[in-house]
Amino acid sequence: MRPSRILTAVLSATLLATTAPAFAQSRDHFSVCWSIYAGWMPWSYADTQGIVDKWADKYGIDIDLVQVNDYIESINQYTAGNVDGCAMTNMDALTLPAASGVDSTALIINDYSDGNDGIVLKGSDDLADIEGRRVNLVQFSVSHYFLARALETVGLTERDIETVNTSDADMVAIYPNDDVEAVVTWNPQLGAIEDLPDSHVVFTSKQLPREILDMMVVNTDTLKANPDLGRALVGAWYEVMDKVAAGDEAALTQMAEAAGTDLAGYKAQLADTHLYTDPTQAASLMHGQDLLDTMQHVAEFSFEHGLLGDMAPNPGYIGIQTPAGTFGDEGNVKLRFDPTYTEDYIAQQ
Repeated sequence: MRPSRILTAVLSATLLATTAPAFAQSRDHFSVCWSIYAGWMPWSYADTQGIVDKWADKYGIDIDLVQVNDYIESINQYTAGNVDGCAMTNMDALTLPAASGVDSTALIINDYSDGNDGIVLKGSDDLADIEGRRVNLVQFSVSHYFLARALETVGLTERDIETVNTSDADMVAIYPNDDVEAVVTWNPQLGAIEDLPDSHVVFTSKQLPREILDMMVVNTDTLKANPDLGRALVGAWYEVMDKVAAGDEAALTQMAEAAGTDLAGYKAQLADTHLYTDPTQAASLMHGQDLLDTMQHVAEFSFEHGLLGDMAPNPGYIGIQTPAGTFGDEGNVKLRFDPTYTEDYIAQQ
């Protein structure tokens, strides 16, 4: 099951008040959280099979890998400083911890949506016919961003449609209703709706490759003071990726069961999820101009919808740093993409 990925424009005062102020210290014990999603199930396997422990032991540290059942709650825990790292999307990394002032580093880009997200119309197989329609989706989510980007491809904007905030859990049930004209959703809901009468998938994330990214994000100050945390997490991740790349069905079956499905169901989810099993490709993505361009699109969408906070005067209020350059305020960088740990891993193989 894919996480809801609902974005919160402003975190609660309680959450902000509990944000830990001091991370920059050398430590030997860390905690990292994740939630259920196809691209993050390798963390479950790495935990239960002792792979994280093995890599942590190599560097003389302890890492607790914690599953959090609610995706947004996992990010809230990270933003509050209760954990040192968290699995999240590129958009949520910007609009939640970074927008709350938590300097964060994307340590690993583990996958991108490669068909998991889609737009469905009734009575038409042409995206342009979405004009004038009500569109059911989870507002201010990655789905909302995906819709805005899709509309650009046919010369439309959000002003040409009406969005209707709808829980992801209700998407399949409401689709047959006469007042539902279009939906934007993700798998497994997308696949279930596609099987219903008068259902036409007119646009998927395959047409926006490498834009909806799933990542492991770590507190920047913690990482700087404790680089072995980054080395251990990267090593554990790519050890599991070797098994995925080899088609290790025993490993994949364990991931499937942890995700609440069977091997066939999990493979179907992975078919629309481009896992970066090759660390060289993941590092190359971080270096590329395309990533910086994508994050500019994300920042612009987020600003337009008030997701960067009330103090943000423009889309570049929060600096986003990649090896290709920085988008936004270089004096207020709060989100960084760092391929060096992955490159060190590659050099040691």
